Amino acid sequence: MRLKRLELQGYKTFASRTDFAFDDGITAIIGPNGSGKSNCADAIRWVLGEQSYRVLRGKSTEDMIFAGSAQRARLGMASASLTFDNSDGWLPVDFGEVTLTRRAYRSGENEYLLNGSRVRLRDVNELLAKSGLARRTYTVIGQGLVDAVLSLRPDERRTLFEEAAGITLYQSKRADALARLDETHTNLLRINDIVNEIVPLLRRLEREAERAGRHAMLSQELDGLLRTWYGYRWHHEHLELRRTRDALARRQDLLTRRRAALDALDLRMAELRTRHGELRKQLAGWRQEGSDLQRQREEVLRNLAVWQERTRLLAGQVVELDGETAAIESQATSMAERIVLTEKEVGECQAALQDREAQMGQAQGELDALEGRRTDLARRLANAQARVLDLGSQASDARNRLCQIDERCGTLAGERTAHEAAVANHEAQAADLDRQIEALAAKQAQLQVEEKALAVEGSRLEASLVETRSRQAELRTALGEAHRQTERLQ
Repeated sequence: MRLKRLELQGYKTFASRTDFAFDDGITAIIGPNGSGKSNCADAIRWVLGEQSYRVLRGKSTEDMIFAGSAQRARLGMASASLTFDNSDGWLPVDFGEVTLTRRAYRSGENEYLLNGSRVRLRDVNELLAKSGLARRTYTVIGQGLVDAVLSLRPDERRTLFEEAAGITLYQSKRADALARLDETHTNLLRINDIVNEIVPLLRRLEREAERAGRHAMLSQELDGLLRTWYGYRWHHEHLELRRTRDALARRQDLLTRRRAALDALDLRMAELRTRHGELRKQLAGWRQEGSDLQRQREEVLRNLAVWQERTRLLAGQVVELDGETAAIESQATSMAERIVLTEKEVGECQAALQDREAQMGQAQGELDALEGRRTDLARRLANAQARVLDLGSQASDARNRLCQIDERCGTLAGERTAHEAAVANHEAQAADLDRQIEALAAKQAQLQVEEKALAVEGSRLEASLVETRSRQAELRTALGEAHRQTERLQ
């Protein structure tokens, strides 16, 4: 047996991969305290399957993994590998070189590999026990271990010698064999108990087996009889099924015809409802039109009453204007007579003035005497002329007012004619509206008669529809019964 190599990566203080090669001769690892010498020995124990973390100077699996430093983060896995030279076959495996590897993760999981293949811890322990590398063979001797060995009790020292001699494996196998033998002996006792329980039941089971044989024979005979009976019943029920199918076909044909008739009735009902709706809409339109015509008639009657009232007022105004015109005409005639008299008086005054002027040359002496009269006559002449002018302006105003009155009379006469024509037109429209209203009333009465007829027809169709639907329900019930009978016969 020879140890060739130890590889560490992430184990305790060995963060990076570290390879220890052990050549021929004596190999020693030296260094100051705290350099990790003991970690190498712990790694060898760890790979060989040591499960006591106290021996490995730790408390859990995480203590076996590099915990990190100021320059490097902690790792999540620790791995250690031991490589042995197996050229002389001291290990019971067909490899010239054997590598044992153990890995640990921070989750607490451990895995073991033999030449890269994953194996169980039990396989590793059995392999090492055959070669004398068991966990308690003191392959690795640490500080104080020699004193501990020397101070062992005789039974503990015997255990040490047995493990060193390699008989512990056989002892464990012997213990496993004895445990299996004990379990087998327990099973045999249980089987004997079961047999002892079954033996009293054998006679009853034989009787039940005989009964079962008779039951099988009778069942076979019954099966034959039942086949014959079922054949007869099947033939009879087949005929009944055929008759039922024929009846079902006839009922389905009748149901199809009734459904077609029902569809036709539904279509006719839908058409009648559509026609009824259209007639209702048309009747509503005519009612609206009649209402509009009635409102127009009332408006025409109101306008006619207004025009009649206005005509009456205009007639009164014409009468008043006629009276005023007569008064103005009489006043104008009086004023014309007065103008004629004034003009005659002015002519007389002028003639008298001429006479006086002619006599003035003759009677200069009388001039002074007549000066006052002339002044008086001049004043009277000025008054007469002013009165003539006033009367002329009044006559002109009277003529203008008379012309305005004539124009107003003409306008009123035209308006009266137009109003009379409008009144006649409105009366004609009112008569036409009365005729339209009478026609619409007659048509409304006809539509009401048609609506009643349609309502009667709709009631009849609804009654027929109810009857048809009830008949359809009965046919569906009969059809369901026929289907159930058919399923029962099948």
